[in-house]
Amino acid sequence: MVAQIEGRIPVLEALKSGRKVHKVYLAKGSQGQTVQDILDLCRKYAVPVIYVDKHELRERAVTRGHQGVIALGEEKGYTPLEEAVPSDVSGNPIILMLDHLQDPQNFGAILRTAETAGVSAIIIPKRRSVGLSPAVTKVAAGAVEYIPVSLVANLAQTIDWLKDKGYWIVGAEADAASPVYEVDLCMPLVLVIGSEGRGLSRLTREKCDLLVNLPLRGRLNSLNASAAAAALLFEAVRQRLQK
Repeated sequence: MVAQIEGRIPVLEALKSGRKVHKVYLAKGSQGQTVQDILDLCRKYAVPVIYVDKHELRERAVTRGHQGVIALGEEKGYTPLEEAVPSDVSGNPIILMLDHLQDPQNFGAILRTAETAGVSAIIIPKRRSVGLSPAVTKVAAGAVEYIPVSLVANLAQTIDWLKDKGYWIVGAEADAASPVYEVDLCMPLVLVIGSEGRGLSRLTREKCDLLVNLPLRGRLNSLNASAAAAALLFEAVRQRLQK
């Protein structure tokens, strides 16, 4: 299937990563270094560039953030779990599991953060979960090109499989007893983030080896999923850097 990639950075990273791109639509008069980099890569890989009026590009766009560039290319597929998850856990890899996250903005932001934090893979359920849509790809700003995403039928069974592989399952829960800053995360780690509003599902929560919270000091009592994921992931990174 053909995927639509929108936005300057997502299109640039798709080209840089080697994903098969069939054609690029570029708004007439578009300028800037990123546009030039896209054109250079299109010449390098013989990708046709079609110059169109801005109103035509708006009609083609799925998101509101096309930034004058839309590419049509090979669909970014999901990676089988066995291929995505490192079998060698000696380096304390980090896996991110999203428990029925449904907001494309949150998922895109999490993808971008996870890639910068060195997360090895992201696991999402097949049902009641946002997938790799054009909106997610746009917000992720190229991260979908570099971090594998696995689609699984059952999170609870997947957790059991991960435990057998040597991973520890740590769930994020606002009312958990343990602040994340007091917990040793230097282990083969699966960090589980719950859905917007509902948090972790009951069975997922029960399968976790440990639940942690982020101590909040303001008047609001929660963070959105992407902000919580960022704080937790970089605490795990910080601890690894200090070892």
